Order: sequence, then structure tokens, then C-alpha cells
Amino acid sequence: MYIGLGMLVLGSVINLIGAIGIYRFRNFYLRLHAATVSAIGGTFYPLVGLALVAFSLVELGEWRFFMGGSLLVSAFLLLMLSPAGSHALARATYKASVSKPEPIIADHLAEDRGG
Repeated sequence: MYIGLGMLVLGSVINLIGAIGIYRFRNFYLRLHAATVSAIGGTFYPLVGLALVAFSLVELGEWRFFMGGSLLVSAFLLLMLSPAGSHALARATYKASVSKPEPIIADHLAEDRGG
């Protein structure tokens, strides 16, 4: 139970760091990175922590397994789908030429297009 509560606090700290990063970073790609870190770390850890708390609550009876299992499935889906979503956002922004990353060290997408 205390490990689950600790994971809730850890998720809050990660969300705070991500919010500061979104506010302080200078371009879209860095802000997208901060948003993705806070979405993954700031949501994954609290969901797993809540699952641990739900598994430890005997008062819930058989519902604790349903609640804990659904929280773990939600955490797993978030862990798998958030990076794909942020990658799609970054790629669409780059292809639309809305914002270019600075400085560009290696541009593999331009190399693939022959540029």
C-alpha cells in the first residue's frame, strides 16, 4: 500500500517537472518531449500505484482484482501508445514545415526525400 502511495507522489513530481519543461523549453519539439515524459511517467506510475493500492484493499472484495487489473491494462496501453502519438505529432509538424528543430545535426527525413 505504501509503495502505491509513493508511486502516486512520484507521478505528481514527474507531472510537475513536465509542466515546468513545457513552460521553459523554447521550441515545439522540446515541449513535445516534456509533454510526452509527463504523460507517460506522470500517468503510468500513478496508475500502477493505484493498482497496488486496489489490490491491497481487502474491503473491496472481489472488485479489487477487477479494479487493479483494469488499472494495469490502462497503464500498459498508455505506455505503448503515448510514444507513438508523440512521434506522429512530431513527424506531421516536420512534414508540414510548421516548425524546424534547431540545431539540425542530422536530417534523415530530408535524406530519404533526396534533399
